[in-house]
Amino acid sequence: MYISQAYNKRFNFLLYLPIPVVFLLIILLNFAVTMVMGDKSTDLIKAAIKEQGEMSILIQSLAPLAFFLVLLLVWVKFVHRQTITSLTTARSRISWSRIFTSFFLWGGISAATTLLAYYMSPEDFVLNFKAEPFFKMLAIVIILIPMQTSFEEYLFRGYLMQGLGIATRSTLFALLFTSITFGLMHAANPEVATIGPLAFVYYIGTGLFLGIITLMDDGMELALGFHAANNLVACLLVTSDWTALQSPSILKDISEPAAGIDIIAPVFIFYPLLILLFSKIYRWTDWKQRLSGKIQLPNASSLTH
Repeated sequence: MYISQAYNKRFNFLLYLPIPVVFLLIILLNFAVTMVMGDKSTDLIKAAIKEQGEMSILIQSLAPLAFFLVLLLVWVKFVHRQTITSLTTARSRISWSRIFTSFFLWGGISAATTLLAYYMSPEDFVLNFKAEPFFKMLAIVIILIPMQTSFEEYLFRGYLMQGLGIATRSTLFALLFTSITFGLMHAANPEVATIGPLAFVYYIGTGLFLGIITLMDDGMELALGFHAANNLVACLLVTSDWTALQSPSILKDISEPAAGIDIIAPVFIFYPLLILLFSKIYRWTDWKQRLSGKIQLPNASSLTH
């Protein structure tokens, strides 16, 4: 129902292409520049941070995605003539309780595991907290990061999931395509250059997890809350010199980067447990149909103009 409700008499898949194509071309260009620069790209980032400051670079990274969020929502409303509510959920109204439940649950888990890592290996971290830059950052990222993560969710778990699902009539294709594309979108991130291709296990695994909870819950609310919490905790609590989000966080990770527990634990432990927990809370059923069934479109007589 979540996917099929985006269908109407004016449905034209070509109208779904401009924003994703432009965005992905920007990502490809960024990736090409990163590949050409090689190790120098990290040095350039460090030089830019030294010259302009972490906050300036952070804002430059987040602001374009905040702009794309506004552009996408305007495009959906005036080009597709679709409500933002129907892009977000199959419910009659957006469930803010789901957003906040997911946000605080994953935010709490992320903060707890970070503090546990600090307790177990304090030599891997340095205390980076400075009150003035931290609270200035907080005032900015508490707005920009939810906009950044919401754009990615609305683009992949909302807009493309619905458009591809209707065009192909296949829930499974929409789920796999958006999850893989979401993972590959991060190819230019410094984490990939540092850790290697195994970083894609985390990115694609996260995309698959977010797609599953969106389809099973008939809406994006859980994915919106999770993604915002994930990036906010990363930005506020702990960053490192080799991650995409660099900020005046409380802690800085100075350990040798490696593809280990940070990838395995979320994808193979926490995500399955969260799916199980959400399924119990929200009483999910009909897993096969929701994740791999053929999409049934509304009858023409029932469509609204």
